[in-house]
Amino acid sequence: MRVWDVSPGYLNRQSLLGEHRELHGIVSIIVKGKKGYSNHPETMRWVGYGWALKQRHKQLSCEMMLRGFTDKSPVTTRSNRGVWPDVYIDEPSQQYEILKSKYLNKEEGRIPLPVNAQHLWSHHKYSVLARNVNAYEEIGRDVAKKVSFSELAMVLSEFLRTRPPEGGIRNSLQHMWGHVSDRRGNRNMNVESWRSIRLLKEIQKRSVTSQDTYLMSSTALSELMVWLPCA
Repeated sequence: MRVWDVSPGYLNRQSLLGEHRELHGIVSIIVKGKKGYSNHPETMRWVGYGWALKQRHKQLSCEMMLRGFTDKSPVTTRSNRGVWPDVYIDEPSQQYEILKSKYLNKEEGRIPLPVNAQHLWSHHKYSVLARNVNAYEEIGRDVAKKVSFSELAMVLSEFLRTRPPEGGIRNSLQHMWGHVSDRRGNRNMNVESWRSIRLLKEIQKRSVTSQDTYLMSSTALSELMVWLPCA
């Protein structure tokens, strides 16, 4: 039983759908008092964190939709709003290593598993930019100074747990749009009046169609959808 703490973008199809099933299992155990795996460490660390389980489910659901799956099983738990468990079964950096071993000679996820801190940072840039421009610049400097992979993995994992402001999401989407805006010869298309959710959906569609390497390796391509109204 496993609920990962890294972006669902790193999970392959089997792991993504598997976590989705197991998360629903944990919710059922906690909400309905089922015994099953009630004493499992993974279950126990989520007790009292219904809101966080709901948000993780949204992350999974948005990644699933990006890959063409339909999720019709929402999670409605809301306890301890805004708070995530501070206990990890394995820290984020260790989770990447577990996934590397798990996927040896097998299919990987949408985002390739990071080989170093610079690689990891490139995947999370737009997610951090959406939340805090100053942090974006500071982390970029730290990476250039060879910040440790484990420290960076923890910081970035926790960034994905925080709500980005609407203006920050818009800023990130405008940067992302620059990668795909000329795919159909319409770079000058007026998207200023588009709602953010419409813009992100268009970016997703074009990224998938063109297989834009940079955006297809971005956590923001699915996770920003979690925080948009009507997503």
